[in-house]
Amino acid sequence: MEKRRLAYVDWARGLAVLLMIEAHTLDAWTRLDARGTVAFRNATVLGGFAAPLFLWLAGVGAALAAARTTARRGSRAAVEAGCRRGLQIFVLGLLFRLQALVLTPGGALVSLFRVDILNVMGLAMVGAALLWGAARTSTGRALLLSAAATAFAMTTPIVRASEAVDRLPVWVQWYIRPFGDMTTFTLFPWAAFLLAGSATGVLVSASGGARTERLVHAALAATGTALIALGFYTASRRALYPAASFWTSSPTWFAIRLGILMVVCEALYGLEIATIAPARRDDILRVFVFPWRMPLARLGRASLLIYWIHVELVYGYASWLWRHRLPLWGTAIAFVAFSALMYAAVVLRDEVASRRRQGTRAVARPATA
Repeated sequence: MEKRRLAYVDWARGLAVLLMIEAHTLDAWTRLDARGTVAFRNATVLGGFAAPLFLWLAGVGAALAAARTTARRGSRAAVEAGCRRGLQIFVLGLLFRLQALVLTPGGALVSLFRVDILNVMGLAMVGAALLWGAARTSTGRALLLSAAATAFAMTTPIVRASEAVDRLPVWVQWYIRPFGDMTTFTLFPWAAFLLAGSATGVLVSASGGARTERLVHAALAATGTALIALGFYTASRRALYPAASFWTSSPTWFAIRLGILMVVCEALYGLEIATIAPARRDDILRVFVFPWRMPLARLGRASLLIYWIHVELVYGYASWLWRHRLPLWGTAIAFVAFSALMYAAVVLRDEVASRRRQGTRAVARPATA
């Protein structure tokens, strides 16, 4: 069962990688006069699903890892491991900004502390680990994490407009609400995606047996569908908050995005189940799925590497010749070519790592003999 879960999670993470590349190439390389078109708007909305999908999957993975660690070493070790991993991701976010400053000199030193997705992801992972450890049962953990996700989403318009935030140190404000160029992401509402993913991961990890697992996934798909319907319904009603932007701080847009993520991931789970069924070994579904499932999973497993190297290539000096100079169709072609380049980089990395492992084993064998 675990292999199937990891497979569809890797597929979803690979999809998030492609959406991330699409969003960044669209933003960095498309001509300014093409940005008012409907096609550009739709492509921007599509690329905007990359970040919430990454955060949600990080939460799912954190909960699955916590369950495995608990089985081996106990719940306290799981909480410690989750907090440690979250802090590592947070530090990686700082190192990423340092790399950007070194490779693209000329920026202000204060940009080292700009809040990006890795900073938010790391802190949210620490919070999710602590909440996971605060409950003792899977039901309690799922409810606690879901409540925290709801609280982050529902209070985002209030927190962003609160005068109390003005009294906090400025570097703390950067993590709470947008602050010009210093915040690409904030904890409100982005941490809610990771917390919701952790709640999902708790339910998935607690499901035992094929029948129970499929019932859990069916319930998650139904929940995602309900969130989409609820989001669209509330968006058509009178606003609950005096100051809220649908595309940035509105809980309705959060519900719609979260619901779409859940439905897409459950569809990938269903696709995986369908393609591994022995009775369907040669049907048309497997013919269409098999060619792309391994490359997509490979991209998913290398998501951090691709994030680390592609941003500088897209926004740095390496692509300055066509910065904001491509028509929309040209950006689409460039996106496909650049995605292929990133996949080639992953294949090269894996090949080098494989040869190193083979060399290590070859050296170890004579020594053991």
